[in-house]
Amino acid sequence: MSADANALPDTPCYLNGDFSTLRDAKISVLDRGFIFGDGVYEVVPAYAGKLFRFGQHMARLNRSLAELRIANPLTQDEWRDTALKLIADYALSTGEDTQKGNQLIYIQVTRGVAMRDHPMLPGLTPTVFIMVNPMKLPSAQQREEGVACVSAGDFRWEKAHIKSTSLLGAVFSRQISVDAGALETVMFRGDHLSEAAASNVWVVKGGKVMGPPKDHLVLEGIRYGLIEEICRAAGIGFELRPISRAEVLAADELLLSSATKEILPITLLDGLPVGQGTPGPVYAKLYAAYQQAKQESST
Repeated sequence: MSADANALPDTPCYLNGDFSTLRDAKISVLDRGFIFGDGVYEVVPAYAGKLFRFGQHMARLNRSLAELRIANPLTQDEWRDTALKLIADYALSTGEDTQKGNQLIYIQVTRGVAMRDHPMLPGLTPTVFIMVNPMKLPSAQQREEGVACVSAGDFRWEKAHIKSTSLLGAVFSRQISVDAGALETVMFRGDHLSEAAASNVWVVKGGKVMGPPKDHLVLEGIRYGLIEEICRAAGIGFELRPISRAEVLAADELLLSSATKEILPITLLDGLPVGQGTPGPVYAKLYAAYQQAKQESST
């Protein structure tokens, strides 16, 4: 076995009906996910062994697959059962207590294997891959102090609503923040906010939470629905609409949301303080309610 293969973790995964390990799982070099990035993915958090917002993740997976004209290869129950088995197998292989830890279940479906040709070839058997990784949440310091971000133009394609494995645009966008020593890259299409490299972005002004509309220019994060639910329950204003760059720069608070960041405050954008330069009261309410939602979550 090569040094590279040995470097891969010997943790469990699922590939095309078989349970294996990341070290042993193999796909064809002609898989269209490898050749074209012709596939979609989902990342489902699990807290204490329980899948969080699983139904919403499956609904988005169905939407993405439908856009690519790929039939969903598993039922929702099969997705759930496989994910839960991998969480249990992960605990056995690592010795970790899943009832105390947090995991990320990565799901990927590609169109399948065929000779290289661009059209959406019919009749292929989709490639199905699932793996489990530990989830690293933001540090206490990041939550207490907020994080720094930079801004950039959104140069990606105009089908951002598909959670596609074609992520080179996100790779470039995220590298912008890495090069600047920042956590994320907040992007604008022209004069309007879109999203960050791997997060949704929220603007708080006058106690109201605002986000870009659900359209083809923004990936609708699972936290879109959750944040709306939290705001409604807490009596916090919530609105989705086009948001100008000027509104972002004049925000009282800016927030990031994603599976791994949950809800995280931006306190510095392009070297300038956001609002008072500290995490604000709306963030505090949303974060507390998010933690409560995790406690109440179930598969």
